[in-house]
Amino acid sequence: MIDIIQQLRGSNPSLPSTIIVLRADSRALADPETLTPEALAWIEDRTPGARLSQETVLLAPYPGAVPAERKVTVLAFQDSRHLAAFATAWTGDPIVEDQG
Repeated sequence: MIDIIQQLRGSNPSLPSTIIVLRADSRALADPETLTPEALAWIEDRTPGARLSQETVLLAPYPGAVPAERKVTVLAFQDSRHLAAFATAWTGDPIVEDQG
């Protein structure tokens, strides 16, 4: 993951400094280029300046393999506390309230 972050900072210095790469199955994503309405509302309310983008990085499928270009979805934040709040709210499994 650190290698991906370093590549992103080098290839797109306009991204804010605190970055999380979202998995394709992230519940915050409607598709690779769009946040769900719920995630977008949460981000706009709690993490001003956050930015979603698609970036290309070189990744090896396993150690020692030849790296290949891969598109990743990145959410960049102005503040590390914003990333931590987002990760807590959106990257784990949702907490289901006990119904009975």
